[in-house]
Amino acid sequence: MPSTSVFLNAALSALDDGGDRVLFHHDGPVTYHEARDVLLRLHNGVGAVETVAVDLANRPETVLVQLAAMLRGARVLLVAASATDADRFAAAAAAGVTTVVTDRAEAWSGGGVRDVRSPADLEGTAAPVAVPAAVEVLFPTGGTTGTPKVIRHSGVYDGMAHIFATRPEQPERTLVVAPLTHMTGHASVLGALLRGDTVVLHDGFEAGTVLAAIERHRITSLSLTPPRLAALLDHPARPGTRLDSLRSVSLGAAPLPPHRLAQALEVFGPIVGQGYGLTEAPMITSISAAEVLERPERLGSVGRVVPGMAARITGGEVEVRGLAMMDGYLGAAPIGENWLRTGDLGRFDEEGYLYLHDRIDDIVVLGEHGTKVAPATVEHALASHPEVRAAAVFGVAGREGQSLHAVVVAEGPLGAEDIRAHVRASLGREHYVPARVDFAATLPITGIGKIDKCALRAAYGG
Repeated sequence: MPSTSVFLNAALSALDDGGDRVLFHHDGPVTYHEARDVLLRLHNGVGAVETVAVDLANRPETVLVQLAAMLRGARVLLVAASATDADRFAAAAAAGVTTVVTDRAEAWSGGGVRDVRSPADLEGTAAPVAVPAAVEVLFPTGGTTGTPKVIRHSGVYDGMAHIFATRPEQPERTLVVAPLTHMTGHASVLGALLRGDTVVLHDGFEAGTVLAAIERHRITSLSLTPPRLAALLDHPARPGTRLDSLRSVSLGAAPLPPHRLAQALEVFGPIVGQGYGLTEAPMITSISAAEVLERPERLGSVGRVVPGMAARITGGEVEVRGLAMMDGYLGAAPIGENWLRTGDLGRFDEEGYLYLHDRIDDIVVLGEHGTKVAPATVEHALASHPEVRAAAVFGVAGREGQSLHAVVVAEGPLGAEDIRAHVRASLGREHYVPARVDFAATLPITGIGKIDKCALRAAYGG
């Protein structure tokens, strides 16, 4: 085992080697050496702490505070941008948080942590760094079924240092809209740092602003969730925006309607890829544009299992294990070589391509006969209607069991019967047809870019 963290040594080397090249564009440019100097001051200001919770919006200091705490040998708890007060406090208590770094100290007044500071409070003079042997980062789960679990990651960081060890002759210019306290945004920025890339940071997502940034900064790399991809494709400024700088568009985090992937390939060209992963296992499968263009029926697939990982289907559920895995859940035994139940339903085709159906928790069991319907199947059918911009489907409990409820964003004079007729024609079975259809101007989106079905159920009585 190395005496000091491979990942942290690689990150420090990248900051040293980057010189006057821009690492971050946020309110203004921040060079690699400027970021290094801030990091060393933050490292001194953090002091000797045990577990640091980082609850910050997207800005350079969010990443630098994480690294500063890692360099102190502290555990780092990343607080999800969309977490409720109850979930934040529960995760902090489970992780044994001793220090919170946040811009909203008042939000932690009832959290039971006495040491609550802002990044400005940590600014000190630079001091020598003793690189620890390893890093440990904690990610709370969503907590949708009760108290959130806390996921432990350490090994993936040294793996990240090896994956991104080769720095390209032409550094990427990556646009990051995902929260830096979520695995997607966190890993995107750390990977860019290790490669010597430039990161354009946005705090949140607005399609017009993203399009303007792609053109202004000549963005080469971009990651999006399906709802954000749809917003970008449908935005009126998109046809007039220069997108030719893009070399990679990565999609993930939720099932992608096949027609949207086809549209993305048409708009962006053969640079669109899709991946499947979890916070527990960040990279499970991937599929390239070339694979989809070769066989259009793969539009609905999330790809084949990546090297170092294994996946199988047990009782319809995807299970995974391999190198790119969490250490385990906090307070539980290490995951080791054990299979992890993902909670996702799926199937493999004869060539090893994985097709996801839906989350087990989202399956709707209809009426007295107990017919099971995956909402994603109906959502994809709805999304294929030329006048439907977005749709969400979920179950509503009633006297005779659950029924399907659809909330649709449409452009044009569509009615509920038009929607039902389209689903009936697309899927050919009556049990897929929503019993209730409502129309909305937009669908609520979580901080990480997924459709917020909890908010929809609350709004529509689900």
